[in-house]
Amino acid sequence: MLEDKTVVLGVTGSIAAYKAADIASKLTQAGARVEAVMTDSATRFITPMTLRSITRRPVVTSMWEMASEFSIEHVALAEAADVVVIAPATANIIAHLAGGMADDMLTCTVLATKAPVIIAPAMNDNMFNNPVTQENIEKLKARGFVFVAPGYGHLASGKTGVGRLADTEVIIGTIKQVLGRSGDLVGKRIVVTAGGTREPIDPVRYIGNRSSGRMGYALASAARDRGAEVKLITTVTCLPETVGIDVVAVDTAKEMERAVKGAAKDADALVMAAAVADYKPETTAKTKIKKESASLTLELVKTPDILAGAKGKFIKVGFAAESEDIVANARKKLKEKGLGLIVANDITDKDCGFGADTNKVTIIDKDGKVEDLPLMTKREVADKILDRVAGILTKKVLPSIKLKVVPSAPDYGFIFIPKKYRHLFPGYKERFSLSTDIGEITTYITGAHKGTPVGDPSGGNRIHYGLSSWYREHSELRVDARAVIVIKVIEPKKKYRLQIWEKE
Repeated sequence: MLEDKTVVLGVTGSIAAYKAADIASKLTQAGARVEAVMTDSATRFITPMTLRSITRRPVVTSMWEMASEFSIEHVALAEAADVVVIAPATANIIAHLAGGMADDMLTCTVLATKAPVIIAPAMNDNMFNNPVTQENIEKLKARGFVFVAPGYGHLASGKTGVGRLADTEVIIGTIKQVLGRSGDLVGKRIVVTAGGTREPIDPVRYIGNRSSGRMGYALASAARDRGAEVKLITTVTCLPETVGIDVVAVDTAKEMERAVKGAAKDADALVMAAAVADYKPETTAKTKIKKESASLTLELVKTPDILAGAKGKFIKVGFAAESEDIVANARKKLKEKGLGLIVANDITDKDCGFGADTNKVTIIDKDGKVEDLPLMTKREVADKILDRVAGILTKKVLPSIKLKVVPSAPDYGFIFIPKKYRHLFPGYKERFSLSTDIGEITTYITGAHKGTPVGDPSGGNRIHYGLSSWYREHSELRVDARAVIVIKVIEPKKKYRLQIWEKE
């Protein structure tokens, strides 16, 4: 996700500046190219050499550093950025940005960039809660800036309050979420289940399994990083990486079934990575069962088959944790439960059983194609699974979109895109091609709310550039109130064909 991405890391004069080293380190380890920009005040708290040693890149501290590759054309850094992150961000830098000031390299970079900007404040609680600071934050949010809320805890002043820099994992999770705006699952709703259900015997004991939930969490974070709207239904709440993910905590199979049923209504895919207990005690003791006899007999009954019972137009992905006849048992489960994909693994392998950080799986689709994957991290496996999910969804959503011509469209040269089709097109003002009978038209999406950043998929609802000549060639669209045009999706977010619908 972060590999080959350029992250401009802005560091300002806060006592929390030392934490920027950890952020830079984690980003660099993840494969990002980190370009650190420090304000003069920041250098009083942490040396440029620290960040240079971590990122293995020069650190920019002034617009007047002639040795820097960014010194002559200060907008070069802004143009190179895939995302700009200011962590920590002081009240001062927030005020400068809200006022549109550009009096140092960091503010110049932010003002000149078209990349998304993430701000992680860190300051005294009174400064953060001051109405002026809050007003400045709201101004920047309205312009499309993304804020990572500060945490509550011990502050440098000795007080306890809101103002601590957010944890590194939260900041990096937000970076991944923002970069995911251009992913192949933008506009998709993915429901993921994780962990092992626990079926109570009494208020203390339960029947469960060894599932750690790591595979489900990896799938949820991977889907988020690819732009999906993710709901994670889990029995495990102690694992990291839930930034930007709607987490629903459950305990039993019945609770999970209820949560899945509600979440799957609007889903494009349900990925059932949870290990649901097959049986539960027929009755649950209201008080703790005393150890008074040499044995205890429990009457067990089947739990609901959540995956088989989930009905809808969404893709269903199941998991088969097997100890023998892996492929044969997985094929049977795929057919019986009506799945689009099933992911099978051998739980007897110590490298890919419950609790391991790695997995070695076989993916089987409903057409019978079998793909054996080598040993990978669970995050790598998650991306392989989502590659297949995205492929199925792409096949499903390459429609010919019929659109009635809005009366004012020929005069102003636009095509209105209904919300349900918006996810098929690129972000705000990102160029793409329309093939027409008068030649290729390069165009982009406009109609955004004021302040929508370029590339934001939530911005804009009109194709509104370069269409005037096409409308001039088709004057009949001005007078035919029933006129319908067709946009055929050739390659989502890149290529389309525009034509007039030939009525039968």
